[in-house]
Amino acid sequence: MAAKDLYEKDFYKVLGVDKKAGADEIKKKYRALARELHPDKNKGDTVKEEKFKGISEAYEILSDAKKRAEYDEARSLFERGGFRAPMGGQHGGQQGGDFNDIFGGGNPQDIFANLFGGGRRAPRKGQDLQTEATISFRESVFGTNLDLRLSTERGATQNITARVPAGVNDGAKIRVKGKGAAGEAGPGDLFILLHVKPHAIFARKGENLTLTLPVTFAEAALGADIKVPTMSGEDVTVRIAPGTSNGRTLRVKGRGITKGSTTGDFLVTVEVQVPRRVDGKALDALKIFAHETSHEDVRADLVSKAKI
Repeated sequence: MAAKDLYEKDFYKVLGVDKKAGADEIKKKYRALARELHPDKNKGDTVKEEKFKGISEAYEILSDAKKRAEYDEARSLFERGGFRAPMGGQHGGQQGGDFNDIFGGGNPQDIFANLFGGGRRAPRKGQDLQTEATISFRESVFGTNLDLRLSTERGATQNITARVPAGVNDGAKIRVKGKGAAGEAGPGDLFILLHVKPHAIFARKGENLTLTLPVTFAEAALGADIKVPTMSGEDVTVRIAPGTSNGRTLRVKGRGITKGSTTGDFLVTVEVQVPRRVDGKALDALKIFAHETSHEDVRADLVSKAKI
């Protein structure tokens, strides 16, 4: 905007406040108008969009005590005809030296450009905002749409839908462009901090899904083919080799988390369940088994390794 337009425009009239209005009254009036005229609320309405720009410009000047005082002095001169726009490179007419007395001389256009143009900071983007949301483990694996209802700084509410991509981790942040606080150069962004609820049986290690698989003593000793559930809803069969030890991890390729162009694996860790009570024929059989394997010293290296 040209400097001449700045000092000819009545910012008090733009905001609808008296020239003697205090800072609180100016702020209150601006916020009320901003709620009414905000572009997010009036998409496609160019008239209200221009009015929103106008009240933002007026508030920027009137909310700053120094700029407001300079503006008031300049407006007073302008209304009394104290200066005109310069012509032919010379200063315009000045009555009674008022302009020189107040501003120390100089081209009114240049001085207003410095006050409200070149010396003014560039319009700034609105502040970024942050909120939090909790999603299920399954939603973190496959992605989901978040429907949020947020309160704005002006007391209004807005509904926001945000896409959570597949494979996000607990503590990840996603950005929703243009859903932050309003600003002269457009709104800021909204950042959503995600919390992922633990799953009853599944967990993750990087892009790999993990699961602890309980197996019986007999299955671990003799071997077995066991069906295991996956997050996709399909079962996969894992083969427990004879003599599988407790804590051994089996890998099922390509059944992990897909993130971008990569997919992890499904890691199944064997947990041998030792029966709390054995009786009857099972007890007799176990005694025979213990006798037949008594020659094996499973703790042969325990003492020597303890001294290392």
